[in-house]
Amino acid sequence: MKQSKLSIIIPVLNEEASIAKLIKEINTRSTFKQIDEIIVVDGGSTDNTTTIATSLNVTVISSDKGRAKQMNTGAKAANGDILYFLHADTIPPYNFDCKILDSISKNNFAGSFRMQFDSDSFFLKFFAWFTRINHKICRGGDQSLFITKDLFFKLNGFNEEYIIYEDGEFIERLYKATNFSVIQDKVTTSARKYQQKGMVKLQYHFGVIHLKKILGKTPQELHNYYKKNIAN
Repeated sequence: MKQSKLSIIIPVLNEEASIAKLIKEINTRSTFKQIDEIIVVDGGSTDNTTTIATSLNVTVISSDKGRAKQMNTGAKAANGDILYFLHADTIPPYNFDCKILDSISKNNFAGSFRMQFDSDSFFLKFFAWFTRINHKICRGGDQSLFITKDLFFKLNGFNEEYIIYEDGEFIERLYKATNFSVIQDKVTTSARKYQQKGMVKLQYHFGVIHLKKILGKTPQELHNYYKKNIAN
């Protein structure tokens, strides 16, 4: 029987400050026997992201801008049986590849890890604590996402209408479609946006976006709120 392998898909846009560190950590924290490839999907970077990634012997492909579009593009190019979507500023735990394969071997065809921030903030630690709970309201893209390729395409991948909240929308569908697994090891994600925007303020706005989605607001309405209150 053919052994399953991972395709790691990393959407990027001007991530020259983090991409080299991430790829180094992937190599350090995995057995690498379980990994088929690392695919960096660039959405039009104007810095040295693609030059740095290419020098590290990973696959670099181009896509239209937009995280959903970039991740779908990466999935279509992937050779592995399992897709692992990882943000450029999120570091996976040690032996993450084996832990993903172990979870899938138990018929958990999609899942994520718990999360912690690279910050000593009690406020951020409080919100990160909830990622141990296996409920869709506690999920987010920064926790990374693994899924079998078959299930990904059966669900038609990420909804490209969502410029933001694409992870949340897809995970909602996953919870309805399959057993979603939360591996209790933690990824470590950057707190840079919280530090730039203000922790309480940013968490409030993320909460409002989540509520708007529950209330049935359109992808464009969510994006408009994001542009007004977070992007600027």
